[in-house]
Amino acid sequence: MSPTTSETAQGGRRLVIVESPAKAKTIKGYLGPGYVVEASVGHIRDLPNGAAEVPDKYTGEVRRLGVDVDHDFQPVYVVNSDKKSQVKKLKELLADSDELFLATDEDREGEAIAWHLQEVLKPKVPVRRMVFHEITKDAIRAAVANPRELNQRLVDAQETRRILDRLYGYEVSPVLWKKVMRGLSAGRVQSVATRLVVERERERIAFRSAEYWDLTGTFSHPSPAALKGDAGDPGTFGARLTAVDGLRVAQGRDFTSLGQLKDGVNVLHLDEAGARSLAAALADTAFTVRSVESKPYRRSPYAPFRTTTLQQEASRKLGFGAKATMQVAQKLYENGYITYMRTDSTILSDTAVAAARAQVTQLYGADYLPDKPRTYAGKVKNAQEAHEAIRPSGDRFRTPAETGLTGDQFRLYELIWKRTVASQMKDAIGNSVTVKIGGRASDGRDAEFSASGKTITFHGFMKAYVEGADDPNAELDDRERRLPQVAEGDRLTAEEITADGHATKPPARYTEASLVKELEEREIGRPSTYATILGTILDRGYVFKKGTALVPSFLSFAVVNLLEKHFGRLVDYDFTAKMEDDLDRIARGEAEAVPWLKRFYFGEGAQGGAAEAGNGDGDHLGGLKELVTDLGAIDAREISSFPVGDGIVLRVGRYGPYVERPAEVEGGTGRRADVPDDLPPDELTVAYAEELLAKPSGEFELGPDPETGRMIVAKDGRYGPYVTEVLPEDTPKSGKNAIKPRTASLLKSMSLDTVTLEDALKLMSLPRVVGVDPEGVEITAQNGRYGPYLKKGTDSRSLETEEQIFTITLEEALAIYAQPKQRGRAAAKPPLKELGTDPVSERPVVVKDGRFGPYVTDGETNATLRRDDDVETITPERGYELLAEKRAKGPAKKTAKKAAAKKTAAKKTAAKKTAAKKTAAKKTTAKKTAAKTTAKTAAKKATAARKSSANAE
Repeated sequence: MSPTTSETAQGGRRLVIVESPAKAKTIKGYLGPGYVVEASVGHIRDLPNGAAEVPDKYTGEVRRLGVDVDHDFQPVYVVNSDKKSQVKKLKELLADSDELFLATDEDREGEAIAWHLQEVLKPKVPVRRMVFHEITKDAIRAAVANPRELNQRLVDAQETRRILDRLYGYEVSPVLWKKVMRGLSAGRVQSVATRLVVERERERIAFRSAEYWDLTGTFSHPSPAALKGDAGDPGTFGARLTAVDGLRVAQGRDFTSLGQLKDGVNVLHLDEAGARSLAAALADTAFTVRSVESKPYRRSPYAPFRTTTLQQEASRKLGFGAKATMQVAQKLYENGYITYMRTDSTILSDTAVAAARAQVTQLYGADYLPDKPRTYAGKVKNAQEAHEAIRPSGDRFRTPAETGLTGDQFRLYELIWKRTVASQMKDAIGNSVTVKIGGRASDGRDAEFSASGKTITFHGFMKAYVEGADDPNAELDDRERRLPQVAEGDRLTAEEITADGHATKPPARYTEASLVKELEEREIGRPSTYATILGTILDRGYVFKKGTALVPSFLSFAVVNLLEKHFGRLVDYDFTAKMEDDLDRIARGEAEAVPWLKRFYFGEGAQGGAAEAGNGDGDHLGGLKELVTDLGAIDAREISSFPVGDGIVLRVGRYGPYVERPAEVEGGTGRRADVPDDLPPDELTVAYAEELLAKPSGEFELGPDPETGRMIVAKDGRYGPYVTEVLPEDTPKSGKNAIKPRTASLLKSMSLDTVTLEDALKLMSLPRVVGVDPEGVEITAQNGRYGPYLKKGTDSRSLETEEQIFTITLEEALAIYAQPKQRGRAAAKPPLKELGTDPVSERPVVVKDGRFGPYVTDGETNATLRRDDDVETITPERGYELLAEKRAKGPAKKTAKKAAAKKTAAKKTAAKKTAAKKTAAKKTTAKKTAAKTTAKTAAKKATAARKSSANAE
């Protein structure tokens, strides 16, 4: 048992351990000289990443899983290989300390890190758990003065999650390797998130658009205010047709996803001819105002940010991905600008409320301050423990201008600051008006139009902040629509009546912001992990971005298809949410971890039933082990095949997606064609598949080489089209006598269906000898990875065009070599595309072609386009997002190379000293040398024996 505080030497040395060096640096400045602040640099101990990391005493399934499922799911923890030196340093610092403060984050993960530190360091001095949610001088000193004990329930809950995720990932992922593709992964939340994106794409594929028409009228009302030129009275306004002869005109909401009117909907479905006919009949109609309905408008402030709402707003307003948002927020927190950024709470402390209200009065005046402080619902369901909303730190908020921040950190801080201050301001108030206008057409039909308006008489919190929207066409809260002052019975003149055609649209794809919102609303996973989940499904290739939209790959269709058919419960939304409930019950001490894990892994027959697990009837749990054991029913070809239409099938193969049309006659040869990896699944129509199948593919014979008689063929390879020769069957293909066929890539100006035998022979003749310079050195023209070039010895010079490889003369080559060689960067190429002005750097952003492919740049920051980005279709928002992510990562670290250089130098020095000692040793007598060698050997054996004994323990 640890000593009490009273037993700690007064004025002794205290070791404070946090997760990150940046956090350590900030906190160090707030504590006195008696404190040493050091970082663990994240987790120091975890489940092993592979069997090689598992201690030798473990065998079988324990070695594979890192969890002993037969002995109460006991985890096998190992110190991460890259953290051993840091652990050694922490132990050395602890040996000189009188007290240990574990100051990791105040959530489940932070509590688990603190527990692992205690377990590994094995302190013999008092241990305190130091918690805080902002890094300010007062908060840090208060945390030191009021420590608590480790919360073992939080540790157990986090450990249960970790074990559950390990079992899920390590048992289900190998099934994907066997049945779909190597290197894939499954996860408790990532697989469900992927399924959501795939299901949305399925809806888009099945969607059929419906066309509907209506009318738009522009009406004028010569009111006195308008005649006087009052800017608040527009005089003319637009209204849309809503009913004909009392029957409502069909709108988009009246149609199903298959393009049919919904059952039971009694509406008038106008087509183009009907709409134009009605518009013509209303040309000379006299219209009157039939009703004016005015209602008070009131809008209350939005709650302060929690993790998910911050991610959503940063995506909408700043163009940040969830990962970039959390990276920037982490820096703001660690440097003392905001409170802890992983939180489910919308509560503001009394100190924060007072600070926000003070700034409302200071910046906007007392008229904008409500009489009483505003309070918001404490937390979302199953929220993490003891957190406050994300807000500026301290008891007085720094305005963005006072922080000295720049770039992404400034913009995110400003967003947080505005939202926090606005949350303590008065409501926005105004009026909303609906005007209905009617008239009778020349053919006797009665037509009714409707217009709505909104005026804000007091902007309240909107002076500080207005929330964004996921739908780019949505109207924001502060948008006003003014109508002229009209009264019932007023006559109106129709300036223009036009027929408008509309088409229903498929459901919008998820963005990062809307997927985060969907996961939270379904109560799937922990909001604090959503950024990591999104990063995983993007990095694994399950999802790619098209602009800001998340598009599922064909690979994800195969993975989700397998999981739905054979592991349906594991990707069921309600089941996943119920598991989250269970894990939170374990955290609250209402359920036990081991019986619950037994039920999940071994199923109904597991010892320790549902009642013991504390899960009610427990029917939502089942045996994972049995599911992954019986794989015979899984048809790998079936789960990776998807009908396109007209007999064409899309298949997901080991090397990517392709379309296939079976042979028309039995025993015949079908046709196949690769499908672009970045093709959105809903764009793979029958027509496009036919187009792909019609393209030249496979091997094309161009003719025999006149000199060798060998057939020359053109192929489409993994790295593009190329030509090669077919060697005789008896040609040795391996060993020292192996002969490789001549091969050459096609030039950019060539294609498989146009390349000729003459072209192929020219390509395979490269490099071409241009001539010899006056000094007798041969000059050749070649085609390389980075384009055409000349080579003379070790001196290479770029050529401007591929055609020059075959046409350049010796004189022209010598003229190029007579010019001084360009050092450093070549002349800048013109940009491939201009995207606009970056909102952070306020510099123009362009897409350029670099040595390793296209990239976006604002002149300060460069970011390579991802595999799924295309130069032609990339949007400005996507370009800004790539730059934001690159800035958030910071500059690449080069310290490792320096360290390696120092080690190398040290080794060389040591080697010299050793050599000197050996030289000196040679001068001693043979007997002495032999004696010393014997003694050294004995010492080594004794040391080895001691190590062996220690390992066995």
